[in-house]
Amino acid sequence: QVHVVESGGGLVQAGGSLRLSCAASGRTFSSLALGWFRQAPGKKREFLAAISGSGVMPNYADSVKGRFTISRDNAKNMVYLQMNNLKPEDTAVYYCAAGTYSGSAYHLDYWGQGTQVTVSS
Repeated sequence: QVHVVESGGGLVQAGGSLRLSCAASGRTFSSLALGWFRQAPGKKREFLAAISGSGVMPNYADSVKGRFTISRDNAKNMVYLQMNNLKPEDTAVYYCAAGTYSGSAYHLDYWGQGTQVTVSS
């Protein structure tokens, strides 16, 4: 019952920055937990970052900690992923997912269609 749409992907040179956006609708936005994942061809989907409805203490994968920042704007029903110092290995399809956070775990059941990020060397 939650519709998720990502945008903001594109081509960027190594060392550059990109900001991905995700709009989620169909449920009270402030109650949603949200996360970002990515998947490169031939590889499994990788967790990047997640944020609870309150927006405090977001969780990051070690591979992107210090470079990527997840944030949300409940007034606009949007969640963002700011990506800095991009590397060629960051090239992948990036997905936004929405769901709930409970029992110290995220349950993200609703997924967007993905947006391509390509980082050139």
